[in-house]
Amino acid sequence: MTQALSAGERLRNSLFRAVHRHNLVYNTCWEDPALDRVALGLTPSDRVLVITSAGCNALDYLLAGAGEVNAVDVNPIQNHLLELKVAAVRALDFASFFELFGRGQTPRARAMYYEGIRGRLSSGARDYWDRRIDFFDGRGWRHSFYYRGTSGSLAKLLMAKAHALGRLRGPIEELLAARSVDEQREVYEARVRDRLWTPALRWLLNRSTTMSLIGVPAAQWRQIDEQHPGGLAAFIRDALEAVVTRLPLADNYFWRVYLQGHYTPECCPEYLKPANFARLKAGLLDRLRVRTATLTDFLRATPGEISKFVLLDHMDWMSHSQPAALVEEWNEVLRKAAPGARAIFRSAGLRVTYLDHLRVRHRGREAALGELLAYRRPLAAELHARDRVHTYGSFHIADLPGRGGTS
Repeated sequence: MTQALSAGERLRNSLFRAVHRHNLVYNTCWEDPALDRVALGLTPSDRVLVITSAGCNALDYLLAGAGEVNAVDVNPIQNHLLELKVAAVRALDFASFFELFGRGQTPRARAMYYEGIRGRLSSGARDYWDRRIDFFDGRGWRHSFYYRGTSGSLAKLLMAKAHALGRLRGPIEELLAARSVDEQREVYEARVRDRLWTPALRWLLNRSTTMSLIGVPAAQWRQIDEQHPGGLAAFIRDALEAVVTRLPLADNYFWRVYLQGHYTPECCPEYLKPANFARLKAGLLDRLRVRTATLTDFLRATPGEISKFVLLDHMDWMSHSQPAALVEEWNEVLRKAAPGARAIFRSAGLRVTYLDHLRVRHRGREAALGELLAYRRPLAAELHARDRVHTYGSFHIADLPGRGGTS
């Protein structure tokens, strides 16, 4: 039986849905595809379903060898961003493409768009980017595309505060220039830590409004608050400190893009590397499908089976506010799973307590989902320790039982 939501929870969920459905929330993927490549072991026979987010990882799976990638998102604007990337690959040379999505700014953005990209977009994506292509023109306070959207805007605000109030511009540059993890740790502990973690920042990070801006719903941040010692602000601090004191920053394009506002040729997603751009342009993009829908509606409508499911962290939210819809989604996942299918997902929680007890339909009978999933816990734990993002509490790999019959 589902517990009734309080008035405050309903208000926070409404704010999250308003932000999440009607804005560009993610301007870059915040999940490390290097983990996914190992966890999924993609081959040309794989048909992948992934929640679109910013589309970076959908392109990564093509480059990793997947036979087909289906990028599905309930927020059409996230799909509009992936469409823009696909159209730009088809229309531009590499140098121009890197200006747009590597540097995140170019005075030629409007010319690139109208001369080559716009005509390759769907009508919905065209309408959106007709009004937003100035995200890339390099003008104004948010001078980079990576400081646009709700997550990018928050990153810019935090960076401005760090530079202005914490006098952290120099220390951050020194941190990024460090040549080893030991040097990173020394810079952080001596010049960054005490200036950064002020009472004002802790207050900001504990606000539900702040979390909504970066796509974290109330149920998810409450999970962190309840499971992590010290609550949400302490979790964020611990995540950042793990990144800068235990992992090399040299290849950590996730954090560097928000610290600098751009990628570099040496530190960027795979799709922004010249050889991989050439592969995408030469025909890999023909294996990509983009669809605006819920995962349940997509699975009900699409023919054939899916062998790899990349579910990100959306179940944290659904388990609290839409538990019946989560059951429906898993019924469809099980029904469409190919023999040997595998799912990966992330969670804000250190432990996922809501999933295994779901009552789902499989092969004509009802069962607890946990009875059907074969978790690869040692591999998941090993990969999670190497996660360059490090903002999720846990990472999960589960083998599925295959054809599920009617749901």
